[in-house]
Amino acid sequence: MCGIAGFWQPPGENADRMNERVKQMAATLRHRGPDDEGSWIDPDAGVALGFRRLAILDLSPSGHQPMKSADERYTLVFNGEIYNYKDLKAELATGGYPFRGTSDTEVILAGFCLWGFERTIARMSGMFGLAVWDADSRTLTLARDRVGKKPVYYGRTGNAWLFASELKALRAFPGFTPVVDRDALTQFLRFTYVPAPLSIYKGVFKLPPGYFLTLSRDGDSVATCYWDAATIARNGQRN
Repeated sequence: MCGIAGFWQPPGENADRMNERVKQMAATLRHRGPDDEGSWIDPDAGVALGFRRLAILDLSPSGHQPMKSADERYTLVFNGEIYNYKDLKAELATGGYPFRGTSDTEVILAGFCLWGFERTIARMSGMFGLAVWDADSRTLTLARDRVGKKPVYYGRTGNAWLFASELKALRAFPGFTPVVDRDALTQFLRFTYVPAPLSIYKGVFKLPPGYFLTLSRDGDSVATCYWDAATIARNGQRN
Protein backbone atom coordinates (compact mmCIF):
# COMPACT_ATOMS: atom_id res chain seq x y z
CA MET A 1 0.00 0.00 0.00
CA CYS A 2 1.33 3.40 -1.01
CA GLY A 3 -0.16 6.88 -1.07
CA ILE A 4 -0.48 9.44 -3.87
CA ALA A 5 -1.45 13.10 -3.67
CA GLY A 6 -1.10 16.26 -5.70
CA PHE A 7 -2.61 19.33 -7.26
CA TRP A 8 -2.79 21.29 -10.48
CA GLN A 9 -3.25 25.03 -10.28
CA PRO A 10 -2.50 28.07 -12.44
CA PRO A 11 1.25 28.62 -12.85
CA GLY A 12 3.22 31.34 -11.14
CA GLU A 13 3.47 30.19 -7.53
CA ASN A 14 6.86 29.95 -5.86
CA ALA A 15 8.44 26.52 -6.43
CA ASP A 16 9.44 26.06 -2.79
CA ARG A 17 5.91 26.82 -1.65
CA MET A 18 4.46 24.33 -4.13
CA ASN A 19 6.88 21.65 -2.98
CA GLU A 20 6.12 22.29 0.68
CA ARG A 21 2.40 22.11 -0.02
CA VAL A 22 2.46 18.79 -1.85
CA LYS A 23 4.77 17.32 0.80
CA GLN A 24 2.25 18.33 3.47
CA MET A 25 -0.48 16.54 1.54
CA ALA A 26 1.64 13.40 1.14
CA ALA A 27 2.72 13.47 4.80
CA THR A 28 -0.87 12.74 5.86
CA LEU A 29 -0.50 9.41 4.02
CA ARG A 30 2.64 8.26 5.81
CA HIS A 31 0.79 5.26 7.25
CA ARG A 32 0.28 4.04 3.68
CA GLY A 33 3.96 4.31 2.79
CA PRO A 34 6.51 4.47 5.60
CA ASP A 35 9.55 3.45 3.51
CA ASP A 36 10.14 6.51 1.34
CA GLU A 37 8.68 9.82 0.24
CA GLY A 38 9.00 11.89 -2.89
CA SER A 39 7.67 14.95 -4.63
CA TRP A 40 7.90 16.52 -8.06
CA ILE A 41 6.75 19.92 -9.24
CA ASP A 42 6.59 21.89 -12.46
CA PRO A 43 6.02 25.55 -11.50
CA ASP A 44 5.59 26.56 -15.15
CA ALA A 45 2.65 24.18 -15.45
CA GLY A 46 1.42 24.57 -11.86
CA VAL A 47 1.40 20.81 -11.26
CA ALA A 48 2.72 18.98 -8.19
CA LEU A 49 2.84 15.24 -7.44
CA GLY A 50 3.54 13.70 -4.04
CA PHE A 51 4.13 10.12 -2.96
CA ARG A 52 4.54 7.87 0.07
CA ARG A 53 6.10 4.49 -0.65
CA LEU A 54 5.67 1.03 0.78
CA ALA A 55 8.50 -0.81 -0.99
CA ILE A 56 7.34 -4.19 -2.35
CA LEU A 57 8.95 -4.50 -5.79
CA ASP A 58 12.40 -3.12 -6.56
CA LEU A 59 13.50 -2.04 -3.08
CA SER A 60 16.35 -0.02 -4.55
CA PRO A 61 16.30 3.75 -5.24
CA SER A 62 15.38 2.97 -8.86
CA GLY A 63 11.83 2.36 -7.59
CA HIS A 64 11.57 5.88 -6.15
CA GLN A 65 8.50 7.94 -7.06
CA PRO A 66 7.40 10.24 -8.58
CA MET A 67 9.03 8.55 -11.55
CA LYS A 68 9.72 9.97 -14.99
CA SER A 69 9.64 8.04 -18.25
CA ALA A 70 12.90 7.64 -20.13
CA ASP A 71 11.84 10.29 -22.65
CA GLU A 72 10.75 12.60 -19.77
CA ARG A 73 7.29 13.03 -21.26
CA TYR A 74 5.42 11.33 -18.42
CA THR A 75 5.72 11.75 -14.65
CA LEU A 76 3.87 9.14 -12.60
CA VAL A 77 2.76 8.44 -9.05
CA PHE A 78 1.36 4.93 -8.68
CA ASN A 79 -0.21 3.06 -5.78
CA GLY A 80 -0.73 -0.66 -6.25
CA GLU A 81 0.69 -3.74 -7.89
CA ILE A 82 0.59 -4.92 -11.50
CA TYR A 83 0.50 -8.70 -11.52
CA ASN A 84 1.45 -9.16 -15.17
CA TYR A 85 4.22 -6.58 -15.22
CA LYS A 86 6.94 -9.13 -16.07
CA ASP A 87 5.07 -10.21 -19.20
CA LEU A 88 4.46 -6.60 -20.20
CA LYS A 89 8.09 -5.74 -19.54
CA ALA A 90 9.34 -8.56 -21.74
CA GLU A 91 7.16 -7.34 -24.58
CA LEU A 92 8.15 -3.69 -24.08
CA ALA A 93 11.83 -4.58 -23.95
CA THR A 94 11.58 -5.87 -27.52
CA GLY A 95 10.47 -2.36 -28.46
CA GLY A 96 13.73 -0.97 -27.16
CA TYR A 97 12.62 0.75 -23.96
CA PRO A 98 15.73 1.44 -21.80
CA PHE A 99 14.70 -0.08 -18.47
CA ARG A 100 16.77 1.08 -15.49
CA GLY A 101 15.18 -0.93 -12.65
CA THR A 102 12.81 -3.78 -11.86
CA SER A 103 9.66 -1.98 -10.63
CA ASP A 104 6.19 -2.33 -12.11
CA THR A 105 5.98 1.48 -12.02
CA GLU A 106 8.67 1.71 -14.69
CA VAL A 107 6.81 -0.86 -16.79
CA ILE A 108 3.71 1.34 -16.74
CA LEU A 109 5.74 4.32 -17.92
CA ALA A 110 7.31 2.24 -20.68
CA GLY A 111 3.83 1.26 -21.81
CA PHE A 112 2.72 4.88 -21.94
CA CYS A 113 5.74 5.72 -24.10
CA LEU A 114 5.47 2.82 -26.55
CA TRP A 115 1.76 1.96 -26.56
CA GLY A 116 -0.02 5.08 -25.34
CA PHE A 117 -2.05 5.59 -22.19
CA GLU A 118 -5.31 3.83 -23.08
CA ARG A 119 -3.75 0.69 -24.52
CA THR A 120 -1.45 0.36 -21.52
CA ILE A 121 -4.23 0.79 -18.93
CA ALA A 122 -6.34 -1.80 -20.75
CA ARG A 123 -3.50 -4.33 -20.55
CA MET A 124 -2.62 -3.81 -16.89
CA SER A 125 -3.83 -6.63 -14.64
CA GLY A 126 -3.75 -5.71 -10.99
CA MET A 127 -4.84 -3.19 -8.41
CA PHE A 128 -3.91 0.45 -8.75
CA GLY A 129 -4.66 4.12 -8.33
CA LEU A 130 -2.42 6.47 -10.28
CA ALA A 131 -1.88 9.98 -11.53
CA VAL A 132 0.25 10.82 -14.55
CA TRP A 133 1.30 14.19 -15.95
CA ASP A 134 1.78 14.32 -19.72
CA ALA A 135 4.20 17.15 -20.52
CA ASP A 136 3.37 17.03 -24.24
CA SER A 137 -0.42 17.27 -24.03
CA ARG A 138 -0.31 19.25 -20.75
CA THR A 139 -2.90 17.00 -19.15
CA LEU A 140 -3.20 15.28 -15.78
CA THR A 141 -4.88 11.88 -15.85
CA LEU A 142 -6.11 9.81 -12.91
CA ALA A 143 -6.93 6.11 -13.19
CA ARG A 144 -8.32 3.35 -10.98
CA ASP A 145 -8.22 -0.43 -11.31
CA ARG A 146 -11.09 -2.52 -12.63
CA VAL A 147 -12.71 -3.41 -9.29
CA GLY A 148 -11.65 -0.41 -7.24
CA LYS A 149 -9.17 -2.04 -4.87
CA LYS A 150 -7.17 1.20 -4.68
CA PRO A 151 -8.91 4.53 -3.99
CA VAL A 152 -8.58 7.79 -5.90
CA TYR A 153 -10.35 10.97 -4.74
CA TYR A 154 -10.41 14.21 -6.70
CA GLY A 155 -12.08 17.60 -6.74
CA ARG A 156 -11.59 21.32 -7.15
CA THR A 157 -11.02 24.06 -4.63
CA GLY A 158 -10.91 27.54 -6.05
CA ASN A 159 -8.98 27.26 -9.30
CA ALA A 160 -7.00 24.15 -8.36
CA TRP A 161 -7.56 20.47 -9.03
CA LEU A 162 -6.72 18.20 -6.08
CA PHE A 163 -6.32 14.42 -5.92
CA ALA A 164 -5.22 11.87 -3.34
CA SER A 165 -5.55 8.31 -2.08
CA GLU A 166 -7.41 9.56 0.99
CA LEU A 167 -9.54 12.58 1.86
CA LYS A 168 -7.23 13.67 4.66
CA ALA A 169 -4.61 14.64 2.07
CA LEU A 170 -7.07 17.01 0.41
CA ARG A 171 -7.77 18.63 3.76
CA ALA A 172 -4.06 19.48 4.02
CA PHE A 173 -4.28 21.75 0.95
CA PRO A 174 -4.56 25.42 2.00
CA GLY A 175 -7.98 26.84 1.28
CA PHE A 176 -9.76 23.50 1.06
CA THR A 177 -12.90 23.67 3.21
CA PRO A 178 -14.64 20.31 3.67
CA VAL A 179 -18.42 20.49 3.57
CA VAL A 180 -20.48 17.35 4.19
CA ASP A 181 -22.56 16.34 1.18
CA ARG A 182 -26.05 15.58 2.48
CA ASP A 183 -26.82 13.25 -0.42
CA ALA A 184 -23.66 11.29 0.30
CA LEU A 185 -24.54 11.19 3.99
CA THR A 186 -27.95 9.76 3.10
CA GLN A 187 -26.26 7.07 1.01
CA PHE A 188 -23.94 6.26 3.90
CA LEU A 189 -26.82 5.88 6.36
CA ARG A 190 -28.63 3.64 3.89
CA PHE A 191 -25.76 1.42 2.73
CA THR A 192 -23.08 2.00 5.46
CA TYR A 193 -20.71 3.27 2.77
CA VAL A 194 -20.63 6.10 0.24
CA PRO A 195 -20.91 4.72 -3.32
CA ALA A 196 -18.76 6.19 -6.10
CA PRO A 197 -18.66 8.73 -7.58
CA LEU A 198 -19.76 10.48 -4.39
CA SER A 199 -17.58 11.15 -1.38
CA ILE A 200 -18.66 12.42 2.01
CA TYR A 201 -17.54 15.92 0.95
CA LYS A 202 -19.43 18.14 -1.44
CA GLY A 203 -17.50 18.71 -4.65
CA VAL A 204 -15.09 15.83 -4.01
CA PHE A 205 -15.54 12.56 -5.87
CA LYS A 206 -14.29 8.99 -5.89
CA LEU A 207 -13.12 7.85 -9.30
CA PRO A 208 -15.27 4.80 -10.11
CA PRO A 209 -13.59 1.42 -10.69
CA GLY A 210 -12.55 0.82 -14.29
CA TYR A 211 -12.36 4.53 -15.14
CA PHE A 212 -9.73 7.08 -15.95
CA LEU A 213 -10.25 10.83 -15.75
CA THR A 214 -8.41 13.41 -17.84
CA LEU A 215 -8.27 16.87 -16.30
CA SER A 216 -7.79 20.17 -18.08
CA ARG A 217 -6.57 23.49 -16.74
CA ASP A 218 -9.84 25.28 -17.54
CA GLY A 219 -11.65 23.08 -15.03
CA ASP A 220 -13.14 20.57 -17.44
CA SER A 221 -12.75 16.83 -16.99
CA VAL A 222 -13.42 13.86 -19.24
CA ALA A 223 -14.19 10.49 -17.62
CA THR A 224 -13.66 7.34 -19.67
CA CYS A 225 -14.74 3.82 -18.76
CA TYR A 226 -12.02 1.47 -19.97
CA TRP A 227 -13.46 -1.70 -18.41
CA ASP A 228 -17.00 -2.66 -17.45
CA ALA A 229 -17.95 -6.09 -16.12
CA ALA A 230 -21.50 -6.00 -17.49
CA THR A 231 -20.31 -5.14 -21.00
CA ILE A 232 -17.65 -7.84 -20.90
CA ALA A 233 -20.23 -10.39 -19.76
CA ARG A 234 -22.70 -9.43 -22.51
CA ASN A 235 -20.07 -9.64 -25.21
CA GLY A 236 -18.55 -12.83 -23.89
CA GLN A 237 -15.11 -11.23 -23.76
CA ARG A 238 -12.31 -11.47 -21.25
CA ASN A 239 -9.62 -8.90 -20.55
